[in-house]
Amino acid sequence: MQREQVLEHALNVLERHGLSATTSLAMLAAEIEFPLEQLQRFWPDRDALLYDALRFHGEQIDTWRRQLLLDETLDAEQKLLARYDVLEQSVNNGRFPGCLFISACTFYPHADHPIHRIAEQQKRASWQYTHDLLVQLQADNPTLVAEQMELILEGCLSKLLVKHSVQDVATAKRLAEDVLRFAMCRKNGALT
Repeated sequence: MQREQVLEHALNVLERHGLSATTSLAMLAAEIEFPLEQLQRFWPDRDALLYDALRFHGEQIDTWRRQLLLDETLDAEQKLLARYDVLEQSVNNGRFPGCLFISACTFYPHADHPIHRIAEQQKRASWQYTHDLLVQLQADNPTLVAEQMELILEGCLSKLLVKHSVQDVATAKRLAEDVLRFAMCRKNGALT
C-alpha cells in the first residue's frame, strides 16, 4: 500500500469516527487494515499520522481550488458554490467530509500545536478563496460576505461530522446563495 493510500484510508476513518474516536496509532492501523509495524516506519505515533493526513487533505483541497479557479466554463458565482456540489457528491458516495480542520482545532486547541496550525492555514486559504471570488464579482463588502459564507460552510461541515445528511448540504448551499444574492443586490443599490 502506498503512502497516499494509507493517508486516504486514514482520512476516511477520521471522517466516519472523528479525531477523538481514533485514540492511538494501533487503532488507526486496525481501522485501515494495515500492519502497525509498517505504519510506525513512517509515522511514529498517532499525532504524526493525523498531521500528515490533514496536510495531505489540505493539499487535495488546495489542488481542487486551483483547478476550479482555472476552469473557464464556470463563472465566479458557480466557483463559490461548487464546494457544495462536491460535498453532496461525497455524501451520496458514503463519504462524510465534515470539517476535520475544525475538529482538529477543537481537539488540539493550543494555537502553537502543529495540527492546529495546519488547520488554521486551511481555514485562511478557504476564506481567501471566497474573498477573492467575491472581489472578482465586485460584491458589496466582500470581507463581511466572505465571513458569512465561510460561517455557513463551516456550519455545514461541522454538521456533516455528526449527522451525515445530504439535506444539510442542500440547505447550506441555499443559504450561501441567498447571502451572495443579497450582497449583489446591495452592490447594485436594490436594498438602499
